[in-house]
Amino acid sequence: MDHLFTPVRIGRITARNRLVMAPMTRSRASADGVPGDLTVTYYAQRASAGLIITEGVFPSALGKGYVHTPGIETADQVAAWKKVTDAVHAQGGRIVMQIMHTGRISHPSLIGGATPVAPSAVKPDGQAWTSIGQVDFVEPRALALEEIAGVVAEYRRATRLALDAGFDGVELHAASGYLPEQFLSTGTNRRQDAYGGPVANRARFVLEVLDAMSAEAGADRVGVKISPEMNYNSITDDNPQETYRYLVEQLRGKGLAYLHVSLFGTQVDYHGLLRPLFDGTYLMGSGLTQDTAEAAIAEGKADAAVFGGAFLANPDLPERFRQRAALNAVDHGTFFAPPTAQGYIDYPTLAEVRAA
Repeated sequence: MDHLFTPVRIGRITARNRLVMAPMTRSRASADGVPGDLTVTYYAQRASAGLIITEGVFPSALGKGYVHTPGIETADQVAAWKKVTDAVHAQGGRIVMQIMHTGRISHPSLIGGATPVAPSAVKPDGQAWTSIGQVDFVEPRALALEEIAGVVAEYRRATRLALDAGFDGVELHAASGYLPEQFLSTGTNRRQDAYGGPVANRARFVLEVLDAMSAEAGADRVGVKISPEMNYNSITDDNPQETYRYLVEQLRGKGLAYLHVSLFGTQVDYHGLLRPLFDGTYLMGSGLTQDTAEAAIAEGKADAAVFGGAFLANPDLPERFRQRAALNAVDHGTFFAPPTAQGYIDYPTLAEVRAA
């Protein structure tokens, strides 16, 4: 049986298949964080996915971490995203917005001259992508205790605006070394207050944000992405198994739409560890093939499979999988670019390949 092509409930959403398009930064928005017509086409082309998770979208000006990434803060951004959701829905698709506050992974030139914020003043290794190229990260400013509730409120407001823009739900990006994971991880969280120290304190920010997003949208329209031991953006944790076991245990009973777990290179079977702890729809991501995804779903290890590069290069990925057809190769050189069509909306469908 082709389990990948059976419907699945993902919270309030009924997905027509179990192929989920991963959130992927593409850097095609305007300088003001407004997605354009190319983005409308890009997501509409991929609407045959059971569910699309958008690229990371900043909830506030301080949350922006890369040049040409989109936001969900202004009326212009909301109106532009409405065109995207309308186009996806017209094709029968379902789409959720990933809300991404990058925290310390930013640069003053991206956020109006302000200093990036973080749980603690720990400078990341590496460089930021800005309008003038790559520049060294700066030491972030530790959020004051009284500021944290305001950041949580930014996530709630972004959730409301995403719903206003027609999204079927929202995903909290709690991976890739961005603000939520900065709170979670011992290497970036050196606080001595209620948000630092023991794992229960370090998880507090993530759980409060999810509660705020759920209060706005309903928990069954809220998902969360985690990626244990990804170590991206120089994130480290002294005991990641304890951290993520605790976090996922706290998600039980919240009624969330899904847990999205993406693994990169870790030797620990986090899917085996975390899947039994979560009481909702489980999305497995990273490094999957059609066969490994089918096996994972057939064996009950996941409810749906998340594909990144395969969807990027193959807008009609479900149809290609149905026919066991060859896939387009991914052009890594055009992943991130100013708003251009190349490597974005010009990948051919299977029908176009065969007609050529």
